[in-house]
Amino acid sequence: MTATAPPADGERAAPAATLRALLGRPELGSVVGAAAVFLFFAFTADSFLRLASLGTVLYAASTIGIMAVPVALLMIGGEFDLSAGVMVTSSALVSSMFSYQMTANVWVGVAVSLLVTLGFGFLNGFLLTRTRLPSFIITLGTFLMLTGLNLGVTKLLSGTVSTKSIGDMEGFASARALFASQLTLGGVTLKVTILWWLGLVALATWILLRTRFGNWIFAVGGNADAARAVGVPVRRTRIGLYLGVAFCAWISGQHLLLSFDVVQSGEGVGNELIYIIAAVIGGCLITGGYGSAIGSAVGAFIFGMTSKGIVYAEWNPDWFKFFLGAMLLLATLLNAWVRARAEASR
Repeated sequence: MTATAPPADGERAAPAATLRALLGRPELGSVVGAAAVFLFFAFTADSFLRLASLGTVLYAASTIGIMAVPVALLMIGGEFDLSAGVMVTSSALVSSMFSYQMTANVWVGVAVSLLVTLGFGFLNGFLLTRTRLPSFIITLGTFLMLTGLNLGVTKLLSGTVSTKSIGDMEGFASARALFASQLTLGGVTLKVTILWWLGLVALATWILLRTRFGNWIFAVGGNADAARAVGVPVRRTRIGLYLGVAFCAWISGQHLLLSFDVVQSGEGVGNELIYIIAAVIGGCLITGGYGSAIGSAVGAFIFGMTSKGIVYAEWNPDWFKFFLGAMLLLATLLNAWVRARAEASR
């Protein structure tokens, strides 16, 4: 009879190391939450599992996810941006009004909007690094200024709270193809924003995990003074993160404009909180230094499933905010538990 040799130490350690790595992933809690939300609506809403519903859910998730990605990176870096929601509207308004008032090609308005929106992002980062005021105060001020500018300038130039139609202008069709088109794949209608969203998640994940700038983001969010002491360019990192938020606000703004060819100047107020919620549900800590772009994508997907699942279940949509708040609390508690388990297993 042949005796069986006991497993080597390395063989026993491998599963334990894999478990520790899994528990240490910031998005683990959000993945568990997403599975729970999916199963919940799969049983309570008959139409939730239809292919057509999948495209609708993904579209709702992508409109939030495009902004949740840079907001998550900003939160990992230890900062907030309360102007992100109205900045999307500002971007759309600049494109529309510049194109219409200057009778220019729509692409000229799109390009000018990019420069102006990046200017807003740079202003946030510059003021933060120069004044040393909390990002909450800086971006709250920017939020209020942009809200007033959006309404005031729109009424001044168009006489109403919405922009003029640019649907018949040169360049509109090609710009719409890039920012607001759709395609059918396997019977599912997918908006181009889904591709933008997935591309941004992949890019942000590569930046966080494979580049020096990603290391700087985690270092600045973990302890800015310690990061500065070892040579991390804290100011440049923070400004770069705000520029990232502005760039994604430009993408979202062009989609908003080119989907309907007019923009309401009061849109976007309150969306900044949804972007933050998606990032927090995805595993980002309010204190900074911890999180992932993939987690923000899962948080946005939970948002999409919840917002559309309530409709498919034929419930009163007034309950949406309740579910959103409950998910925020549960996700925060679950993420804290997962992180504590990960630290205890080291």
